[in-house]
Amino acid sequence: MRRIFLAISIFIALGLLAGCVTTGLHSAATIGDINAINELLKQGDDVNAKDSFGKTVLMLAVEAGHTEVIKLLIDHGANVNPKLSSFDSGLANGTPLMRAAQKGKIEVIKLLIDKGADVNAKDLNGRTALVWAAWNRRTEAIKLLIDNGADLEVAIAALEGTNVWRMPDWFYTDHKQPLLLLEKFKPGFKPEQEIANKPSKSISKEDIAEIVKTTIEGTVKAQKKEPERTPVISDINKPVFAASDKLMSDNDLAVIIGIEGYQNIPKSDFSYDDAKLVKEYAKALGFKERNIELITDEKATKSSIEKSLEAWLKNKARADSKVFVYYSGHGAPDAQTGEAYLVPYDGDPNYLNVTGYSLKRLYDNLGKLQVAEVIVLLDSCFSGAGGRSVLAQGARPLVMMTTSTVLPANIAVLSATQGSQISTSSPEKGHGIFTYYFLKAIKDGKKTIADIYEYIKPLVEDEAKQLNVQQSPSISPDVEKLKGRFSLRK
Repeated sequence: MRRIFLAISIFIALGLLAGCVTTGLHSAATIGDINAINELLKQGDDVNAKDSFGKTVLMLAVEAGHTEVIKLLIDHGANVNPKLSSFDSGLANGTPLMRAAQKGKIEVIKLLIDKGADVNAKDLNGRTALVWAAWNRRTEAIKLLIDNGADLEVAIAALEGTNVWRMPDWFYTDHKQPLLLLEKFKPGFKPEQEIANKPSKSISKEDIAEIVKTTIEGTVKAQKKEPERTPVISDINKPVFAASDKLMSDNDLAVIIGIEGYQNIPKSDFSYDDAKLVKEYAKALGFKERNIELITDEKATKSSIEKSLEAWLKNKARADSKVFVYYSGHGAPDAQTGEAYLVPYDGDPNYLNVTGYSLKRLYDNLGKLQVAEVIVLLDSCFSGAGGRSVLAQGARPLVMMTTSTVLPANIAVLSATQGSQISTSSPEKGHGIFTYYFLKAIKDGKKTIADIYEYIKPLVEDEAKQLNVQQSPSISPDVEKLKGRFSLRK
C-alpha cells in the first residue's frame, strides 16, 4: 500500500511541476490502479473533482480506456455527463462519451451509454459524440452511436457548419471526408452516390471502377431478391404521448426482437418494421434508450438472443423493474416433443434443440429475474401451419398451446394465436395484425395487458377473417387474474 501511495505522490508532484493541479484520484485513474482508487474513495476523496484542465477523474479513466475503473467510479457517484471546462484537443465543453468516440474506444462507449451517458450532448461548438467519431474516421463507433440513438441529422448539420471547426485549412486534410462518412449511414444510401459525393481531387479511375463494380454487384443481388417494400403509412406510426401518460421508470427494461429476413428459411413479413415501431412506442411510454435492447434480422442470432434475454436482463434488472419482452418472427414446434421454439436468424427448424430458443427456456429465465413484473408479447405462431411459423422437413403441423408452461406469478404472456392457428400480417396496414392492434390499443388509451387483450381480440379475429385466416389472440394467466396489473401506461 505504501508503494501505491508513493507512486501516486510522485505522479501528483510531476503534475504540479507541469502546472497541472491534480489529485490522487486523478493519478490513480490515469494509471488504472483499482486498489488505490478504492482506498482514496474510502478516505472521502471527491469522485467528481476536476484538475486544472477541467477534467474529472472519470474523463481521465475514459482517455486511458480503463473500463473497470470507469465502472467503479460511476458506481461511487461519478457524473457520467460532466463537461470539460477548458479547451483540450479541440474538446471544449465536451463529455467523456465524446472523448471515447474521438478515440474510437468501443467498449468504453458501450459502458458509458449503458450507464446513462447523453448520446446527443453537444460541446461548445455544437458537436456531438457522433461528430467526433466521424471527424476521426471511427466507423465502428459511428455505427454504435447511431444504433443507440445518436442523431445523424444533427451531426451532419454540425459538420456542414461553416465556422464550426475554427481551424485553418491546413490543419486537417480533406475536410469533406467526415461528412461523407456520415452520409453513408443515411437510410437508403446507395454506393453509386459516392461518385457524386467524393471530392474530385481524390477520386481516381481505380476508385470509379471499384464503385461501379460494387454498384453492379449490389444490383445483381437485389434482382435475386424480392423488391424492397415502401413502408406503409398507418394511423399508429407516430407514437406520441403526454408526459402524464408515461408510466415506465428508470429501471424498466425492454428486449425487442424482430426477424424478417432469415438466413436459410422464408421471411416473416413486416417483423423488422414491427420491432422498430415497438421500440419507438417503448421510448414514448418512458423506457430509457439505454434500457432498450433491440435486435433485428442478422443481428438476432441465437447467441445474441441468449445474451439479451439471459445476461443483459439479469445484469440490469432491479427489484422494482418492469420487464417488457417482444418477439416478432417465426416460431416452430419440435416434431418429436411438441415443444415450442422461437426461431433465431440462424435457426434451423430441423435442429431446433440446438439452433432454436424454446418458450420453456424463455419463461424459466424470465421467472428467475428478481423483478416486479414481466410482460411477454409474441407475434408468432408455433404450429408449423404457416404464417409466422416454420416446420421441420417432413413433419406435420401440430396442435399446441403457446403457453402450456406454468408461469411464475409475476409474468403475463400475450400471444398472437391459439392452438393450431397462424399469426398473419396485413399488406394494407404494413404490420402483423396482432402487433398493429396491440399498438393501436396503447395509442387509444388502454393501459393494462388485460384491457389490451379484451380490446384487440375481436379486432384481430375480424381482420384475420378478411384475410381468410383464423386467428385469435391468447393470454396467460386467465384475463380475470390479470385485472389491474401489468400496466404499460398511466
